[in-house]
Amino acid sequence: MGTIRVLSPVGVDASEAFTAPALPRALAGLTVGFLDNTKPNFDLLADALGTLLSERHGAKAIVHRRKANVSNPAAPEILAEIAKACDLVFAGSGD
Repeated sequence: MGTIRVLSPVGVDASEAFTAPALPRALAGLTVGFLDNTKPNFDLLADALGTLLSERHGAKAIVHRRKANVSNPAAPEILAEIAKACDLVFAGSGD
């Protein structure tokens, strides 16, 4: 009789714990980012929301970056760039 290998579905959390900063009370003068996961229609949603946040809420600038594909995490250089450039970032999904 052969050997059966059983794999555990329980993952190991290797990430560091951190405290997220408080959300801003207003968007006036802030740079808002969108991290696009490449699913259909998120680019349209981000463009429309960016225009709305600029025109109605005074966002200073809108930054839109796109992951390489939906399956993988964003490249470290994209995350570093958007973290440095933006005061607030929305990570999105479309469809």
